[in-house]
Amino acid sequence: MSESIVAYTDGACSGNPGPGGWAWATSKTEYASGAESPTTNQRMEIMAAWRAVERFTETHSSIEIVSDSNYVVKCFNDEWHVGWNKRGWKNSAGKPVANQDLWKPFIELVLSHGNVTFTWVKGHSGHDMNDFVDALAVAAIHNVEI
Repeated sequence: MSESIVAYTDGACSGNPGPGGWAWATSKTEYASGAESPTTNQRMEIMAAWRAVERFTETHSSIEIVSDSNYVVKCFNDEWHVGWNKRGWKNSAGKPVANQDLWKPFIELVLSHGNVTFTWVKGHSGHDMNDFVDALAVAAIHNVEI
């Protein structure tokens, strides 16, 4: 296993719900993206981060996910997932946690790897790699390569 990898992730949706796209990139030459319809922006944000962790779990001892999604970053950094699990997958308002079908396997993967960190970056702020994955996710919606 090599030392570490930094993966930038983003999700996009045209309408919410509507057709959506997700993307991750470690550079402008190593990336992946995909699309679903119908979906939501939050689902695509989760999918982008999940696919990045999934891609690098076997090959890297540490993974940093850089995302403009507070939903994804706070799930781990603020340990929302711990509370969800304690409450039987209910949120703090007592309602079922949205997107459990994605969250449960993604959280399991992150915890089993043991060395995944999450960093928030402001979206649409001129951050080169965040803008790149945003463009990839939007392009995925339309099945257009950039």
